[in-house]
Amino acid sequence: MYENWEQLKSDCLSCTACELSITRTKLVFGTGSEQAKVLFVGEGPGANEDLQGEPFVGRAGQLLDKYLAAVDLDRKTNVYIANMVKCRPPQNRDPLPQEQEQCIRWLREQTRLLRPKIIVCLGRISAMRLISPDFKVTKQHGEFIEKNGVLMMGTFHPAALLRNPTQKPQALEDFLALRDKINEVCPETYDMR
Repeated sequence: MYENWEQLKSDCLSCTACELSITRTKLVFGTGSEQAKVLFVGEGPGANEDLQGEPFVGRAGQLLDKYLAAVDLDRKTNVYIANMVKCRPPQNRDPLPQEQEQCIRWLREQTRLLRPKIIVCLGRISAMRLISPDFKVTKQHGEFIEKNGVLMMGTFHPAALLRNPTQKPQALEDFLALRDKINEVCPETYDMR
């Protein structure tokens, strides 16, 4: 168990536990406030993230930033953003179960240090791993489920919204519900801006 972010990040950056470490350009640790009470978890880095070493910086990230801004959240000041796996899967394929298994310890430590009150799973991969193996984003998006004292919600992955823009209004509703839930359980989030 880690006592501080610096040691956790240092060890994570040198990880070679799975095959993804061989093909990565940069490991994508995470970004945001280390005091955040809201944690967003995606599936894994894409091409832009692999080049820049930061999660959600491509077109999907720009869309995520718009949804965050719509509910007064910001990746730099009052939320934390991470992924299930820290290295890009080839051709942006879904991270394999064994890759997730090797990498989950990093996310567990990030979560332990953060102690978030709300975790938002961006897309089916993280929702199936963190909320329930049979989670269906199209049916259960926006629903809050409590696990181990943490409220968890799954919503559409921003990349999926770029492919299927008809789901954008539903995603916005999820973010509005998130804003209401933040005001209910961790309103101090809005004092961090």
